[in-house]
Amino acid sequence: MSEGDLVEPGALDQVLILAPYRRDAAYLGQLLAEYDMAVTTCASAEELAGHLLSGPGVFVTTHEALTPALIDIVAKHLSAQPPWSEMPIVVLLDRASPNSRIRGQLAAAWPRSRQLFYQRPLTQVELVSGIQSALLARMRQREVRDHIEREIELRRELNHRVKNILASVSSIFEMTRRGATSVEALAGDFGARLTALSNVHSAVFEAKGESISIAEIAQLTFDPYRQMGISRIDAAGPPIMLTREAGTTLALCLHELTTNAIKYGALSVPDGRVTFCWDILANYGPDLSVLWQEAGGPPVVAPSRSGYGTRYLRAALAGLLGTKPDIQFVPEGLRCEVRGPLIRVACNPKAPADV
Repeated sequence: MSEGDLVEPGALDQVLILAPYRRDAAYLGQLLAEYDMAVTTCASAEELAGHLLSGPGVFVTTHEALTPALIDIVAKHLSAQPPWSEMPIVVLLDRASPNSRIRGQLAAAWPRSRQLFYQRPLTQVELVSGIQSALLARMRQREVRDHIEREIELRRELNHRVKNILASVSSIFEMTRRGATSVEALAGDFGARLTALSNVHSAVFEAKGESISIAEIAQLTFDPYRQMGISRIDAAGPPIMLTREAGTTLALCLHELTTNAIKYGALSVPDGRVTFCWDILANYGPDLSVLWQEAGGPPVVAPSRSGYGTRYLRAALAGLLGTKPDIQFVPEGLRCEVRGPLIRVACNPKAPADV
């Protein structure tokens, strides 16, 4: 972990104390522990540098402990903070110390920190309240961090989805163009196929209802390709109504698998076939079983590393059914299978009419 990777679980809740003289560290640690704060103490430059790597929530120190070397260690840590981070630092001053000069020096040395100065002696309530407020500020920073990470992941996923959609549109256009006998026929067929491609997005993303069937998801996903003459996609299974959220995830996974099959797999050659089937395994809970099987395509070679699409499938299907999917890059054809509790994804799964 680098100094900028302050993402260790629970690290931002820690109070790091540097007070090597007298019994200050023991007193502060005991006091804060009484208020259910997690405390770590250090007594040297080496210990301080190591503890800062974990990204403490608040750093508490006495001013006499801050030698030039220690001030430099803290400064280097602060300069390596990610943009969302501003580590609060609580400095305990003595009544006889040159407080104004100390404040000025630390403000210049640590520009990226929220500095709180307390002059001793001070009441326990005042100190505890100040540190609790600093931890609260740190919690807000953590929320900003989490929001930034979600935004980055959403942007990556959106970029990936847009690329896949554009690849599908390009494929539809090329296959339509080859068979077109006139500009009017090209425009009509291409427009119809784009409409079919958008149906699954409209049905799942914009549907006002709370459920959608697996059969409908499969039909809306595969129809654009079937209209292009790719009729080598078989889909079958019992009637099962999924929640809107589960339907969205399944639709995205089918788009991922279909796009991959057209680019590299069974649907990239005339004799390749794809089977998508689902079933209810009554002896397992009941469980929903979903299988994607390709055959007749080019020999499959396992990738040297997992691409975004494979990572997404694993994460999405695991989140959908609570178990990791079994994705096999066997030479005969890609196989993706997942099974999990029906109750996680189905609307009213106990009703016979739904299953």
